[in-house]
Amino acid sequence: MSISKRQEDSGIVVAKLDDLLNWARLSSLWPVSFGIACCAIEMMGAMAATYDFDRFGVFPRATPRQADVMIIAGTVTFKMAERIKLLYEQMPEPKYVVSMGSCANCGGPYWQHGYHVVKGVDQVIPVDIYVQGCPPRPEALIGAFLELQKKIDKESLIEERFAKQV
Repeated sequence: MSISKRQEDSGIVVAKLDDLLNWARLSSLWPVSFGIACCAIEMMGAMAATYDFDRFGVFPRATPRQADVMIIAGTVTFKMAERIKLLYEQMPEPKYVVSMGSCANCGGPYWQHGYHVVKGVDQVIPVDIYVQGCPPRPEALIGAFLELQKKIDKESLIEERFAKQV
């Protein structure tokens, strides 16, 4: 944002539209609230009073149609993969995915011994941020959202829209 001397006196702030939109988007991330396995307990812990995800503008939503972030927290089976893909498709653009825990990232200890486990949720939907651990601590999920905010801050929605129209 740039402010000239003349504008400073009149109270006018000049900024790029992309900067304003990105600031609004990164200050209000709404994840769809569902958990698959034990990592969901840590996700719930991050949203509880001790860690207070609300201060980052993260408010869980009960419906994918109002969410812009999906947190995959736990073991993804082939049966659940269909539902995850359906939920992802119902989310409005722009949307982001956080893969939380070893089971969501690469199948964890289960994919070698079970025919029913997907070897990573990125086989089903695109993933933006990976959170390592089994299960990862709430601090790791908070760190993932901080990284997601950095990613959103670098995006250009205006250029993307014009590129799609051309």
